[in-house]
Amino acid sequence: MTAPSEEPAPEPGGTPPTPRRTRQQRKQVLLRLDPQVYEALARWAGDELRSANAQIEFLLRRALAEAGRLPGDAGPLPRRGRPPRAPDPETGPAPPS
Repeated sequence: MTAPSEEPAPEPGGTPPTPRRTRQQRKQVLLRLDPQVYEALARWAGDELRSANAQIEFLLRRALAEAGRLPGDAGPLPRRGRPPRAPDPETGPAPPS
């Protein structure tokens, strides 16, 4: 099975379409794990208040950084949880959570 091309082919007689993947989109990967490994990973993720998917990405990034293989242009990990509240103009900034 071949991986789909990052850039779609140009349409006949038209301008080439824009690439499908932008900087904000996340790459989707099918990962098959031993059920016991997944359960241990899910428990670890729960202990750190992460989803199993976020835990996998965290661990992969840490391993890449330790090996000196994390690309310099790799974006930061998405922030977890709800976005911070906007400051109230009457009371000042929101208290730390």
